[in-house]
Amino acid sequence: MQFEKESLSRKIIHELKYKSREKTGKILAEWTTEKLDFKDEKPDLFVTVPLHSKKLKERGYNQLHVFTETLSEFYKIPFDHHLIKRNHYSKAQALKDKKHRLETENTFSMTTNISGKHILLIDDVFTTGNTLATIAWEILKSGNNKVSVLVMAIDI
Repeated sequence: MQFEKESLSRKIIHELKYKSREKTGKILAEWTTEKLDFKDEKPDLFVTVPLHSKKLKERGYNQLHVFTETLSEFYKIPFDHHLIKRNHYSKAQALKDKKHRLETENTFSMTTNISGKHILLIDDVFTTGNTLATIAWEILKSGNNKVSVLVMAIDI
């Protein structure tokens, strides 16, 4: 989906993120299963972009968890919501200007070293790609891993 200003996709994702509409995550995951076919490249593990513990407490839940758990159940692929840790609290990417969106050094770390795995990294909105690239790099540094990415919407 395109994540454009005043678009339906933006409204849906904002309902999911900020209005505690977890069921929306399940519905988006069900729609995703209609389009997503792994063929011979089935991942070993689903991993979500983490929220900082402070933001998790403020929001009450991570909007990606129900989405990912629904996909996990459908594809019979395990998930790990704790493999990646967000080290610093920061305001939402959407509230930052383009320059500050690129500042992600030391933002994430691995909680467990893994090796030889194909990880599907899941996020809600792709903006600059910096968050996903930073996390992917952490996963790749950890061992002989492969990273693929799934996002709900693109905002470019």
